[in-house]
Amino acid sequence: MKILFYNWVDYLDDEKRGGGVSVYQKNVIHELNAEEERECYFISSGISYDLFNNKPRWERVKHGPTENRRRRFEIVNSGVLSPAHHSFGHEVQLDEEETTEAFFDFIRKKGPFDVVHFNNLEGLPASALKIKEHWPETRVIFSLHNYYPLCPQVNLWFQERENCLDFDSGKKCETCLPHHHDERIVRLANAVAFNLKKRGIRPGSRLFDRGFGPSMRLAGKAVRVSNRLFKKGQKPTPKKEGSNKLLKRIEMSHRKYTRRRAQMVKTINTYCDSVLCVSDRVGEVAAKFGIAPALIQTSYIGTRHAEKFEHTHPKPSIVKPDGSLTIAYLGYMRRDKGFFFLLEALEALPQELAERIHVVIASRLIDQPTMDRITALSERFASLLFADGYTHEQLDTILEEADLGVIPVLWEDNLPQVAIEMHARHIPLLTSDLGGAQELGNCKNMVFKNGSTTDFAKKIGAILDGKVSTEDYWKNAMAPHSMAEHLDELHKVYDTKARPIAYLPSAEPKAKPSKKAAAVAS
Repeated sequence: MKILFYNWVDYLDDEKRGGGVSVYQKNVIHELNAEEERECYFISSGISYDLFNNKPRWERVKHGPTENRRRRFEIVNSGVLSPAHHSFGHEVQLDEEETTEAFFDFIRKKGPFDVVHFNNLEGLPASALKIKEHWPETRVIFSLHNYYPLCPQVNLWFQERENCLDFDSGKKCETCLPHHHDERIVRLANAVAFNLKKRGIRPGSRLFDRGFGPSMRLAGKAVRVSNRLFKKGQKPTPKKEGSNKLLKRIEMSHRKYTRRRAQMVKTINTYCDSVLCVSDRVGEVAAKFGIAPALIQTSYIGTRHAEKFEHTHPKPSIVKPDGSLTIAYLGYMRRDKGFFFLLEALEALPQELAERIHVVIASRLIDQPTMDRITALSERFASLLFADGYTHEQLDTILEEADLGVIPVLWEDNLPQVAIEMHARHIPLLTSDLGGAQELGNCKNMVFKNGSTTDFAKKIGAILDGKVSTEDYWKNAMAPHSMAEHLDELHKVYDTKARPIAYLPSAEPKAKPSKKAAAVAS
């Protein structure tokens, strides 16, 4: 079986972009490559650009780690920038002919493939999903690791401050981003980085940093000067042969966001065989916004941390014998991840509770004011330990004393990797009521109302008072899926026969032939 995987960034990216999806992609390809009957290819798009050539093309990855390089490819000069916020809601995300053709040309030359598995769509136009129009026997699988098809911000997170339940027919999208990137500067940045990396100058090296920074400052200045000169000397665009410049289509700007969501959903429903959701909650959100329920299948991702579940055991009690509790937060210092809500909740926690709690925070520091807030907590809590970032190899040390993991997300976080990592070590999770993390413990007493410091304090108080036992938490808890279990699920999905477009939920109905045409056919 020949399988093609897609994500917007190479899973062996030097700059470690792609987060948990890249880790997942690496693990899946590594395991499948060990099976003789599976032949895995990978392609990315949207971040590699030439300085003087704009035509999209595909090529073998020529930079970064050499591992599996003969089957790692990328589309250079994609008409769709990635990640998504670099081309927020741009209509090329729906259709960009040259990029789609470059993608199909790759399949033509390196395929055909039995399965094309999209772990994202950022960096490609949605028209790239129309594989069955050319290769009807290919199974097209789409995994929802985020909500990009439904939301140009990818995470249904409005103005960096609140969960987006209704985009108001696209009107909220117009004011969602506090800052829109200049696509020309982003392309120049990517082009400089791409050319440095092809010459063996890798990110993090002194040469890369010295070459990239000054080049981008000059590029930004050049674009700004170009803008001013263009406005001063702007001339009417030459009239194309056969075009009508007297009439111009006028519509409200928010319509493009309505059109984007509708077309994304319709394309997925029409051309995909399966939509894999990494938690039940993701499937509920996807169905709410139009993904056909017949396509939706929950597929919890496999993790190598699952083996920890076999070699660890629940503690006798969540609370320590001395009546104290150690809580741990892992992950990013981001508002959508609930980090700043957690700081607020800890700051507001009654002193009689705070003095019984030890706090562990492992997260890459973003600025000094945030560090000042963390430091101030040490005055109120029993103790505070902080790690400025961490590696997976350090997790056991960081979590050695943890009694409770906190997942305070403020958006429908599909299923945070950090939740799985703590849960796999038999550390109970206190989660918000958003996203898939709450499904790991499946314990209502360990779920609080998202964004509510009051409900957070109430749940912490109940835990400290011994009202939630380890038995309560683990009796309905889910064992994390191992890579072997996850691959068994993928094999079943991959081995199912592809469905013709005509039988997919949103396929356009075939027009009935006229009586005259039917008579001729007979």
